[in-house]
Amino acid sequence: MKYFAKLDDTNKVIEAVCVHDNDASTEQAGINFLNKRFNHPSWKQSFEDGTRKNQAGVGMQYDSAKDAFIHKQPYASWILNESTCRWEAPTPEPDDGKLYEWHESTTSWKERLIPT
Repeated sequence: MKYFAKLDDTNKVIEAVCVHDNDASTEQAGINFLNKRFNHPSWKQSFEDGTRKNQAGVGMQYDSAKDAFIHKQPYASWILNESTCRWEAPTPEPDDGKLYEWHESTTSWKERLIPT
């Protein structure tokens, strides 16, 4: 199976579909198959192996300059890592085995307390 993202006119992913290998021997063959089947002109193949950085999902953006699918920026302070095309907090999450959540108002990680 091959995976394809249906893009709107702003390159936002509006649907993700699977296509049988017989119908998508190449990316272009898959695009041609989907164009004919759904009468929609804009498709991009998505990969599980890191090709195009991230596997496509509904709501993601395809950036043609980076040839990557990118999630919506989760917080205004987070920065796009240009090599992975993933958003990163301005400070790394603590790695001490505890659960943390990001607080944008203080641009910091706060320990997430679990009620007992």
